Amino acid sequence: MRRMPEFGEPAVTVPLLATPDNPIPPGAVLQTVRTADGLSLRVATWAPTARVVQGTVCLVQGRAEFIEKYFETVADLRGRGFHVVAFDWRGQGGSDRTVEDPHKGHVDDFSEYRLDLAAVEAQVMEGRLPRPFFGLAHSMGGAVCLTAAREGWLPFSRLVVLAPMVAICMIRRPKAAMRLAAFLRALGLGRRYVPGGSAVSIATKPFPNNRLTADPVRYARNAAAALAVGAGAVGDPTIGWLAAAFRAMRRFEDPRYPLSIRVPVLVVAAGADPVCSTPAVERFAARLAAGHTITLRGARHEILMEREAVREQFWAAFDAFVPGSATPVAGEERAAVA
Repeated sequence: MRRMPEFGEPAVTVPLLATPDNPIPPGAVLQTVRTADGLSLRVATWAPTARVVQGTVCLVQGRAEFIEKYFETVADLRGRGFHVVAFDWRGQGGSDRTVEDPHKGHVDDFSEYRLDLAAVEAQVMEGRLPRPFFGLAHSMGGAVCLTAAREGWLPFSRLVVLAPMVAICMIRRPKAAMRLAAFLRALGLGRRYVPGGSAVSIATKPFPNNRLTADPVRYARNAAAALAVGAGAVGDPTIGWLAAAFRAMRRFEDPRYPLSIRVPVLVVAAGADPVCSTPAVERFAARLAAGHTITLRGARHEILMEREAVREQFWAAFDAFVPGSATPVAGEERAAVA
């Protein structure tokens, strides 16, 4: 099990870890960036393996994810001609924590994630990687990016969101849960696990009846990766994170909200999603000013980790929506990626 830095320790770049079924894509450049509020984030970049550069895709994770989980997706994007940027949000993966227990997924407010994305844009992407910049965002990452698009600080010219966290359906009484989370946070309990929560990663729980994917092979691969990264695959969220998530999702309830998003967005909903509400996602997407939406039947929450038939549908939609610059790779770069 990987040892995570203790709370308050100097920042270190946590290495990428391979498992037998999840090798590190060759050519990874690993670095640490510093956010405006002083946290260190783990970032990895890859050059394309195709001979024509299509731009840069930034992978924007969901809650409790980590770079290693996306190695297959990195290879898929590189083969399409994209430079790839993958990073771990604060509070998960190989990035800094703001609580003593590294297994806890915690932020006080989703506005903190803006600092993370801004640091990655300024220190990794801007002036260093080729435009156009595209975002490929999952779940919580989709919620952050949709907020960024509406507020004008999204660094991408086009955005693809998968099963975005517009509303949660895994909680039976979300309004009551929202009030309880806010109450417990006001009592000073925001950094405790949600009631019944623990340090066990959702990715390591038994495959039957899991919420993430119907593909047993990819599920087993991700479970092995989660065990390898240890505390990098955080457990359940804190009360504070949940309260912050409810505040973020409440904004999406305003029917005028999607109308003010001017960035072209492809929303990919999971037809059998037991985590985020597919009907809510579809209603939101239908009101986007510059949006398209597809729903993949039978897909659970993690579309990129699904069965091949589902993934093929996703990649067909992605390829139709995300055109690149089609700029030939310079001679030296061609030699490096050949």
